[in-house]
Amino acid sequence: MSKPASPRKVGDKEALSVGTQIRGSAQKLNLVAALIRGKKASDALNILQFSPKGMAVDARKVLASAIANAENNHNLDVDALVVAEASVGKSITMKRFATRGRGKSTRILKPFSRLRIVVREQEEA
Repeated sequence: MSKPASPRKVGDKEALSVGTQIRGSAQKLNLVAALIRGKKASDALNILQFSPKGMAVDARKVLASAIANAENNHNLDVDALVVAEASVGKSITMKRFATRGRGKSTRILKPFSRLRIVVREQEEA
């Protein structure tokens, strides 16, 4: 009497990876995610490898994890993978303060973001 397995969150020919706490704003991460949406997985890895944006390092790790999940957990063909979805959302925000003149202080917000990447096996047409 164990609890039933939870259903898959993606389709049969898809694999998923989520980066839950990526340091940086969701707006900046979305600029990087837009570079790889709809691209082949191998091309997307190359784009992120040589991108000058700082968030590309963490996005590349999440994409590599999604590709590894597709290969090892779902037995999908790595050469036929396409980035089906790259969605970005807000995560936590650390609140800090900086001291200012005359005994005042200002707030410093240090945001974190979430990145959800879904890769899909696409049949050769």
